[in-house]
Amino acid sequence: MPVRCLRWGRSARKIAPATRPPGVTKHKPDEKTSPSGIPLKTVYRPGDAQLDYASELGDPGQWPFTRGVQPTMYRGRFWTMRQYAGFGSAKSTNERFRLLLDAGQTGLSVAFDLPTQMGLDSDSPRSSGEVGRAGVAIDTVEDMHVLLQDIPLDKVSTSMTINATAATLLAMYIVVAEERGIARDKLNGTVQNDILKEYIARGTYIYPPGPSMALIAEVFRFCADELPSWNPISISGYHIREAGATAVQELAFTLANTIEYVTRAIDAGLAVDAFAPRLSFFFAAHSDLFEEVAKFRAARRLYARIMRDRFNASNASSRLRFHTQTGGVTLTAQQPLNNVVRVAIQSLAATLGGTQSLHTNGYDEALALPTAEAAKLALRTQQIVGYESGIANTVDPLAGSYYVESLTTELEKRALELIEKVDSLGGSEKAIAAGFFQEEIARSAYEHQLRVEAGETVIVGVNRFVDEEEPLPIPAPNYAALEKAQVRSVKAVRKKRDAKQIDQALAALRDASAFPSKELHLMPRIIDAVRARATVGDISETLAATWGFYRPSM
Repeated sequence: MPVRCLRWGRSARKIAPATRPPGVTKHKPDEKTSPSGIPLKTVYRPGDAQLDYASELGDPGQWPFTRGVQPTMYRGRFWTMRQYAGFGSAKSTNERFRLLLDAGQTGLSVAFDLPTQMGLDSDSPRSSGEVGRAGVAIDTVEDMHVLLQDIPLDKVSTSMTINATAATLLAMYIVVAEERGIARDKLNGTVQNDILKEYIARGTYIYPPGPSMALIAEVFRFCADELPSWNPISISGYHIREAGATAVQELAFTLANTIEYVTRAIDAGLAVDAFAPRLSFFFAAHSDLFEEVAKFRAARRLYARIMRDRFNASNASSRLRFHTQTGGVTLTAQQPLNNVVRVAIQSLAATLGGTQSLHTNGYDEALALPTAEAAKLALRTQQIVGYESGIANTVDPLAGSYYVESLTTELEKRALELIEKVDSLGGSEKAIAAGFFQEEIARSAYEHQLRVEAGETVIVGVNRFVDEEEPLPIPAPNYAALEKAQVRSVKAVRKKRDAKQIDQALAALRDASAFPSKELHLMPRIIDAVRARATVGDISETLAATWGFYRPSM
């Protein structure tokens, strides 16, 4: 989920000198480092980028995929231009989707509100004041029908940013398609389904890690069996980066989580080559162009080595395919039109780095949900990069740059060192329980803020080149009216549904939740409950009755 981003408040215009704690040193004026702290030379020469072509670069589409996962990359087809949208009601979000598709968008990306992410219905007391604010409210499959009205699900790829309730929202998508007569093998898209980063960086978890990880393995199994063109997970570095991680930490922690997921799936009886080709990833693109390009190239190479060396995976299972979103945390409330330039640079970083899919943020997202004008301009930014910049004319145009190759190698090396630290703690789940990820990210976020406050890291319009100007007026929905309408809607569905059918469906789901069971899979029971018009809250409460709720110990 993008924002929604950290906002630079108006009070940040006048920044007091920062007090540096021990261990956080000020750089000398003649020293330069990347945002991840990698020392940078004034000039790079051939000796800085000595590489074995076959083992470290290779041709595009060949192991270790440093140069891209397809032989022709954008010469064959552009990345999917997938703008992220979720606006309170399903009807409003559907209108935005159709506007963007008419403007040339090539894929959908759905943002859900916090109650939906947390497994709460809109009429739950815990949902009060949050319905529709961070995305679209989805309580039942009837809402999903409205959200996807007039969208050709057999032709458009859909990405859903949902985690703890990912299985439920995927089931709703399947039932909408089913009730329209669209076969499962025609559906194409991604469900984020990455719970580990919720424990690390976001907090929209419901169940403890054990059953949560088992549920993810069940989605892997179901998609491998029933949805051949669906990605069962999008392992997310984006939210880790939004929480304050460096590029090195984003890369390392994302791949450490990947190791945990793959290990759990194999332990659940799945063959690596049955599910790994559909694994997908989600990274951030920030404004240091060359470090970001190098990060994406290093990610492909490091992932290829992990999958082959640790899991004996085939080449098809070792290709890292990823979606990118421009950095929500880099957007500023001050001088918001500056964000247009930031987004353009970040779009170049993502595409020069070989992304398969891209969302570009609206310039006004530091203030509110993006307006239609800002969303369309963000899409036009991608189109200009694709059609006018020339980057699509050749694959990996920065390959061979002494600087980029040196950065790629150094990022890979530093990320691998962090992965090995996670290994030493027993893997991601145990490292999360020990607070390792959280402490590392908090330290990086704090050090970055100190550098901003000291003026060492320049944020144009915030700590340099400041103007005194009024913020842009941004219209906001009537959230109170929206919440009332959504509450009426979910109550109407409950009143209309067959009580006996819903009780039987939820009882079968409860019996199946003593899982994993190889004879009684869980996803079919969730789909049955959705068909019976079970709500998101019904399903979450049924599973929590067996699994309990997660309460962090720190």
